[in-house]
Amino acid sequence: MNDTTKLRNIAIIAHVDHGKTTMVDGLLKQSNTFRDNQAEMDQQLIMDSGDQEHERGITITAKQTAIFYNDYKINIIDTPGHADFSGEVERTLNMADGVLLIVDAQEGPMPQTKFVLSKALSLGLKPVVVINKIDKPAHRINEVLDEVADLFLELAIDEDQLHYPVYYAIGRDGKAWREMPADPSAPADLTPIFEAIIADIPAPQAADGPFQLMVTSLQYDSFLGKYAIGRIARGRATKSLPVVLIKRDGSHVSGRIDKIFGYRGLVKEELAEALPGDIVSLTGIAEAEIGETIADKEQPEALPGITIEQPTLRMYLGPNTSPMKGREGEFTTSRQIGDRLQKELETNVSLQVEDNGIGFTVAGRGELHLSVLIETMRREGYEFEVGRPQVVTITEDGVTKEPVEEVLIEVGPEFVGAISQELGSRRAELIKQETTSSGAMRISYRMPTRALIGLRNILLTATKGTVIMNSLPAGYEPITAQLPKTRNGVLIAFEAGTATPYALQAAEARGELLIGPGTEVYAGMIVGQYNRQDDLEINVCKAKHLTNMRSKSSDGTVQLTPHTQFSLEQCIDFIEDDELLEVTPKNLRLRKRYLDATERKRANKK
Repeated sequence: MNDTTKLRNIAIIAHVDHGKTTMVDGLLKQSNTFRDNQAEMDQQLIMDSGDQEHERGITITAKQTAIFYNDYKINIIDTPGHADFSGEVERTLNMADGVLLIVDAQEGPMPQTKFVLSKALSLGLKPVVVINKIDKPAHRINEVLDEVADLFLELAIDEDQLHYPVYYAIGRDGKAWREMPADPSAPADLTPIFEAIIADIPAPQAADGPFQLMVTSLQYDSFLGKYAIGRIARGRATKSLPVVLIKRDGSHVSGRIDKIFGYRGLVKEELAEALPGDIVSLTGIAEAEIGETIADKEQPEALPGITIEQPTLRMYLGPNTSPMKGREGEFTTSRQIGDRLQKELETNVSLQVEDNGIGFTVAGRGELHLSVLIETMRREGYEFEVGRPQVVTITEDGVTKEPVEEVLIEVGPEFVGAISQELGSRRAELIKQETTSSGAMRISYRMPTRALIGLRNILLTATKGTVIMNSLPAGYEPITAQLPKTRNGVLIAFEAGTATPYALQAAEARGELLIGPGTEVYAGMIVGQYNRQDDLEINVCKAKHLTNMRSKSSDGTVQLTPHTQFSLEQCIDFIEDDELLEVTPKNLRLRKRYLDATERKRANKK
């Protein structure tokens, strides 16, 4: 392809679960990217390649693909929908000229829709709106169109952005229309979306001059090493072109382009040269980092850097110090953990890592952002411990400020009382409350980020798993008083050994157990939640002494209530400042920071 007018760069943006990745699947399949007998033709969510993406049902990292439609090459960027991965959205939108904004026909614009659209409009990208899932029985298309119009009025930077085309789709079935169809079950395909991309999204505007590219993503393989991915801002990329890598600090590193790869579906294809405006992967520049510029050696000029919003949460992550350390993990030392975090920093742009004694302070954009990193490291064989998440504060004009978030909660009317009570105790400020067309209550709050820690799990319990909760960063405000402790105390094992049914039966009366019989425990390990505010040390390893009694009641089998098994996120939410979570490839163990009871008392007095 030698004509930039036949090129389109488009990002697909939307709130979580509104159908971005499903839409990309349909475009890939209907553009004849795969042969009819290829496995991908039968797959769902082709672009979500990571294990955690499949398990959680969300997109975590932005991905590039390209399809060919008629004579046009369309580069597509599938972006995450969670605010926690907004760093991925911020850097990849720089590669696009327009966006496909997908909105659920029932839910309408949600907090993340607002976030990603504001980013796209501030970069001057051309929007195309797709109302998706129009086959939902509870769809409210006219109200959703009004809500989208209000959102554009609020966020648009110039008047042109208020004129946007609207299309209607059922992404799961691979159907789309220019007008709302009378019968959505009638045969249709995604042709209107392909035509919209070609007609409504502008071709890339490339400046004249020597080669220049901003690195917006990195990939690795063991064969060719590091791939620097980005959009060519000007000039052409050719094999063996002498280039200069302009680092963030302004220093220059000489190099040479080894190979150029474009995209075709899910595979990279090698190119002899690439045109301005195209999205490519380059090899040969081993020191490239995200946000740096690769430029022609004859005219090395840096492009403006990518600005990424600051982290809002930080937590301690260090080598495991429990009595069971080194048993279950392959990588356990501080140096190994530090090397892994440094590698993560190369591709995870919204993460920050600082040395903290033998461990590290890791800062990210939210609980999900940090827990995905923890789960990834755990699966790779790392063993470590983490502390309670803390908010990252800033100082402006001598005033300490903390991050605040806008929280949108959708729940059945019968649970509104429980929601109000919980959020009231966390000092949340009610913004508005409305009833949706389906009869659910939609409530907006503004609250400090630290009050959000642990909230999702409490609300899921209080609403029998029916709550829908979304949050969005809403700036910084002066820090308020400390929040009251919302959790009861814990049951702590006071000696090492193996938990017995007999001892656990006695412990059950004191609270809710977090371990089962046969679990190996150590002194200072948390084995349950006490039904009072303070902590209680308890022996869970005591065996029943044998007696001569043979009555039915004396030696009967012990009936235990099934213990509560916490997920990784629930464990992180559960721990307090004086507690740690021990993470190994096989187990998650909650423990006190000080395992010795005397040391704990001494620390509590300080």
